[in-house]
Amino acid sequence: MGASVSRPADLAPVVSRSRPSVLSRAFGLKPHLAESFKLSPDPQFIDKVRDIVGLYLNPPDAAVVLCVDEKSQIQALDRTAPVLPLLAGVPERRTHDYVRAGTTNLYAALDVASGNVIADLTPRHRAQEFIRFLNLINRSVPADLDVHVVVDNSSTHKTPAVHRWLVRHPRFTLHFTPTYSSWLNLVERWFGELTTKWLRRGTHRSVRELVAAIRTWITNWNDDPKPFIWHKTADEILDNLAAYCSRISDSGH
Repeated sequence: MGASVSRPADLAPVVSRSRPSVLSRAFGLKPHLAESFKLSPDPQFIDKVRDIVGLYLNPPDAAVVLCVDEKSQIQALDRTAPVLPLLAGVPERRTHDYVRAGTTNLYAALDVASGNVIADLTPRHRAQEFIRFLNLINRSVPADLDVHVVVDNSSTHKTPAVHRWLVRHPRFTLHFTPTYSSWLNLVERWFGELTTKWLRRGTHRSVRELVAAIRTWITNWNDDPKPFIWHKTADEILDNLAAYCSRISDSGH
């Protein structure tokens, strides 16, 4: 008789505002993050992975292994207002808008063993410039060493003129990365360093200023080069990729 009767609202389950956060942490979920991915459709993907990783982990004797690529269309950008410097508790700030002053193209060859970089800057990005860069590499590498070049599948690397150049220089061997697999080319890691630590933090009012800034970065890098060390074997990469493909194929999409 004296027992209280609960109202319907009192019977509803109470969900804490923090519960989604607790569940996310418990299961390692990060709903606020999103990433992109691209699987290579290259029919020779496995063979190319084994070839290139083999060069990194077990380089041939009496040879140099160079990772080569172009960072094309680097823009000379000047902010519309001066960059505000770093202060205590305040990050460096720059305007979101900028003025374009032209572009340049950077060719780079990263020596896997030493970390040293051979580089050239050109106004255009064609097979002619690639051959010019191969000639620079040929002059820079001692004549008694073979040259193994890791490079991507750009059409400028496969023209008849490039093939003729390779015939005339038999110590050179090109090793092509699989399609959509620039992560296999270690020079991309060096390009990342250049971009985040130098280009993105600078302003350049002309292509001449931009070229001079890039040359300064290269000179400073080569004064104390640091190689990027490759750790994973080809089997580890392929096993991880197979496991990932299995997971996404079971995702219901």
